[in-house]
Amino acid sequence: MSQPSNGSAEHFDDPNTTTTTTNNTTTVTENGDNGDVEPTGDEQLTLRALVTTKEAGVIIGKAGKNVAELRDSTGVKAGVSKVIQGVHDRVLTVSGSLEGVAKAYSLIAQTLLDNPISPATPPTSPISPSSSNNNNGGVMATIRLLISHNLMGTVIGRQGAKIKHIQDTSGVRMIASKTLLPQSTERVVEVRGTVEGVHLAILEIGQCLIDDKERAYGTILYNPTKVDTVNQQQNNNNHNNNNNNINNQQSQSRRTSITRTGNGTDFSNDYQQPNNRRTSVSSQNFLNNPNVRTQHISIPSDMVGCIIGRGGSKITEIRRLSGSRISIAKVPHDESGERMFTIQGTPEANERALYLLYGQLEHEKERRLRGAMQEEDILEEE
Repeated sequence: MSQPSNGSAEHFDDPNTTTTTTNNTTTVTENGDNGDVEPTGDEQLTLRALVTTKEAGVIIGKAGKNVAELRDSTGVKAGVSKVIQGVHDRVLTVSGSLEGVAKAYSLIAQTLLDNPISPATPPTSPISPSSSNNNNGGVMATIRLLISHNLMGTVIGRQGAKIKHIQDTSGVRMIASKTLLPQSTERVVEVRGTVEGVHLAILEIGQCLIDDKERAYGTILYNPTKVDTVNQQQNNNNHNNNNNNINNQQSQSRRTSITRTGNGTDFSNDYQQPNNRRTSVSSQNFLNNPNVRTQHISIPSDMVGCIIGRGGSKITEIRRLSGSRISIAKVPHDESGERMFTIQGTPEANERALYLLYGQLEHEKERRLRGAMQEEDILEEE
């Protein structure tokens, strides 16, 4: 793998994949439109990373030579998402055995080091060669993996124990982003080290993802594209909802709002329903819609309150903005202490609901982190 191609590299094997896939594990497509479970014949790992358009050209090689050699030498399936005009990033997807995927990423890192990208490359490049050396004189590369938010805890470990172990055993440096990528429930994990270090680190990371694969269910994959911001989307929704309220205020007051109340265990009874028969028929029609999908996610019990909000205000708003029905289990579903959220709606509505739910979760985590840091500052002053 040595021959680069130009920046407008051809698209190869752009599979619709999940962050991790194993036997009978959820498969989510590239655009997040499919949350159905699809069994696979053999256990495999699918690991994605961001690359710039120029780096994609290096990875693919002239006439696809490099990516073909990569597949032959590792036994993986590999591909890069299509070029989108005005978008600098593309998604690299590698699927295969754990060893094959780890070896493939180390070969990709080596290829990028052998074919340096011009310094004009945007600084957001997630896989970029580095001229710096480590203490042993090894040239280091940086790979930014895309990891499901639900699996970050598995990779980081309790009090950071797992990520520290990975760094110590492989010699790499790892940095996990604090925020979700736009319109997704994925975060970036930066892996920086020697080619061999990258290989060892991805072996460890991949094993974490396989061991805790169930948590990847419901992942909304990041898709680099020109999209409206969440605030713009919410403003548009609010504008449309306001128009609907003006035009249909009386009729809305007489019928059940499925998206606001759902049929779940939380705050459903707060909304007065004047006609139980009408509610039942409406619910049945909703469930009979062939486009309705049901997805489940687990949320730590101590975080459920922040998602529900005072008097159910936040969960009600998420239902309204997304158009999905969302119900919350009253008790934890297993020894982990996490509670199950059930989301029902069209693929698009569920995608919005998951994005808003994870966004609220991330906001609460950051708020608690800031509070903990402030407490530490106070203790130090005392």
